[in-house]
Amino acid sequence: MEHRDVVVIGAGPAGLAAAHELASHGARPLVIEKAGKVGGIARTEEYKGYRFDVGGHRFYTKDEEIDRLWHEMLGEKFLKVKRLSRIYYQGRFFKYPLKFSNALWNLGAAESSLLLMSYVAAKLKPAREEKTFDQWVTNRFGARLYRTFFEGYTEKVWGMPPREIQADWAAQRIGAFSMGAAVRNALFGTNGPRTLASEFNYPVLGPGMMWQRFRERVEEMGGRVALGSEVVGLEHDSGRVTGALVREGRSTREIRGGEFISSMALSDLVKSLSPEPPAVVLEAARNLRYRAFIMAALIMKRRDLFDDNWIYVHSPSAVVARIQNFRNWSAAMVADPQKGSIGMEYFCSEGDRLWNASDEELLGLAAREIGALGLAEPSDVEDGTVIRQPKAYPVYDAAYHANLRILRDYLGTLGNLQTIGRNGLHRYNNQDHSMLGGIRAARNILGEEHDVRSMNPERSPVQEAGSGDRRGGGR
Repeated sequence: MEHRDVVVIGAGPAGLAAAHELASHGARPLVIEKAGKVGGIARTEEYKGYRFDVGGHRFYTKDEEIDRLWHEMLGEKFLKVKRLSRIYYQGRFFKYPLKFSNALWNLGAAESSLLLMSYVAAKLKPAREEKTFDQWVTNRFGARLYRTFFEGYTEKVWGMPPREIQADWAAQRIGAFSMGAAVRNALFGTNGPRTLASEFNYPVLGPGMMWQRFRERVEEMGGRVALGSEVVGLEHDSGRVTGALVREGRSTREIRGGEFISSMALSDLVKSLSPEPPAVVLEAARNLRYRAFIMAALIMKRRDLFDDNWIYVHSPSAVVARIQNFRNWSAAMVADPQKGSIGMEYFCSEGDRLWNASDEELLGLAAREIGALGLAEPSDVEDGTVIRQPKAYPVYDAAYHANLRILRDYLGTLGNLQTIGRNGLHRYNNQDHSMLGGIRAARNILGEEHDVRSMNPERSPVQEAGSGDRRGGGR
């Protein structure tokens, strides 16, 4: 039986940041990771030498400590990338951030005027109640702009009407974005909020390169990262976690620990506990909802496809929600310099029709849709693979507050267990914010006092208005 002073569950940005902080202060943490590579949902997948970023992760942060860490890890291999993104809506491409002439041309003077009038009306007479996503957005941007750029895309991403999504998701993900600032930026070229930043950092071989370097540093300092190791049970006694049951291939072993930090999905964490939690806690865990993610990763015969880093597809006629052009993140992501690589991103729920579709069906759908959008011909697709990510996004439905409170109250009785990261907190945060949470959790073990669960997400960069998903780093 192995014993470690600190056991970290999960080798994503949060878990690796926690382990790095601990190892930097002389501890020798053990990081347990189910997958065969590090990075979690911020990993980089590889197929025939082509690298695919699972989601498209901008490295962009307000936090100087995180920014310094990133640059120390990769140095010259941490690129500065010019940002170009657009929205596809009603057969036209809208530049994002908003460009006044482009928006006016695409929408027409009459529709643009109606959008501005709707915005002014919302400012003059906002709705009193602001509990749901649609209410929150309408109050800040107007009903007409909400229906144009938010409603359909948000439902595509989340698989539910925006009226069923809680307003705190909008406050966290759209947050400091200001319609007024966007208009000023469009008209006069003034500096808008940080969400409108024109460039960001990116590892030359994708985000997985960053997390692999974190792993190396942890192990250089005496820690260990065990890949292909799945936590299938957590034993606890008298208010403390005593050990983890870990499955590795066909064998299972027990690891004892003094302190535990977990980035497992809360629903899975609670179900793994032994003795079993009360029925009300298990029920709350079962009722937490997640959105899954599928990428049809395409190798293209043509090198030059379109100039964007990514495109949001607001058209209801297309199933795809977002498209990544990886050459425009880093040319080194593409194995053949004469070819291209595209990530067609689909949002779904585990077990639904899209999730259960065969790889052949999904690749066929992706090829047809990229042709229908006018970005390439279906015949330009040379090859491809499908990447599935369960539990990619915690869902902020009407019941999540109550369920989360029950789980937090129960887990709070286990004095040596801290939960971190997107799924460990059931909070849709970014990789830099997840790292900060991991670092603070490690410092709690080292003698400081931080409430990781109540950290301010505004320290992370604000998100793309209307994107529904910017898993950036700040993504």
